Amino acid sequence: MNVLVTGANGQLGSEIKDCQHNFKELNVVYADIPDLDICNEDAVNTFITINGIEAIINCAAYTAVDKAEGDAQNARKVNAKGVLNLVKAMENVKGKIIHISTDYVFDGTKPLPYNEEDTVSPIGFYGKTKREGELAVINSSLEGIVIRTSWLYSAYGNNFVKTMIRLGSEKEKLNVIFDQIGSPTYAGDLANTCLVILSNEQNRIDKAGKVYHFSNEGVASWYDFATAVMKINKLDCEVLPLETKDYPTLAKRPHYSVLNKTKIKKNFKITIPYWRDSLEKCIQKLNS
Repeated sequence: MNVLVTGANGQLGSEIKDCQHNFKELNVVYADIPDLDICNEDAVNTFITINGIEAIINCAAYTAVDKAEGDAQNARKVNAKGVLNLVKAMENVKGKIIHISTDYVFDGTKPLPYNEEDTVSPIGFYGKTKREGELAVINSSLEGIVIRTSWLYSAYGNNFVKTMIRLGSEKEKLNVIFDQIGSPTYAGDLANTCLVILSNEQNRIDKAGKVYHFSNEGVASWYDFATAVMKINKLDCEVLPLETKDYPTLAKRPHYSVLNKTKIKKNFKITIPYWRDSLEKCIQKLNS
């Protein structure tokens, strides 16, 4: 199967490159700007045709959560219109798509982990545009799924883990928010899951519905996450808890966005590692 990975130079795309060798049945083509602009419908259709693409893992996204509040046009262009272009192109060739979405489609008011059937209610423009991208897949006739994930980090790109390592090396104390709760996700684990799903051609990938949740197991606050980073790296930086109200941002964040992963584990027979174990694995990769 010829698989296109869009947003290939980002965290998830880079991790897919690292684990692709375990999936010999997949011929993976990687594209990012300037190779392919998913917002250009003609360019997408041409690329799909020339490369004989049969499936897409869409990792391309506008992810600047705060910037999106004042850059609505560009956020929607990538997160909604770009996804629709990919969906239409795959419908033309009767292909498949795995589209990566976010926990930010929820408002964070539920006291229990969110499942795939829970009502979405994004509280920021980033989340709203990501929801529009989800609907492009959900409302299509395409064999495609949306995978919502949360708090993504990896050995590549800019992310919370690498920022904490840098600040922990520079500072004696650091204030980190403790009243936003979720589950960190190592992009390497999500990358492997995406390839597992595509490599199993016995069933339609959307046989149990078009929306799935994936994050690492367990629950943490950003404070817990930062503390674990410092301990694993043996950094002598004290992490102090900070309330969200004392750290204002342009975009609101959900206070609770833990995802229920029962459906994806059951349907695709995968095991998801505990978040701290995956964090140690990522940090080992960073330090190697």
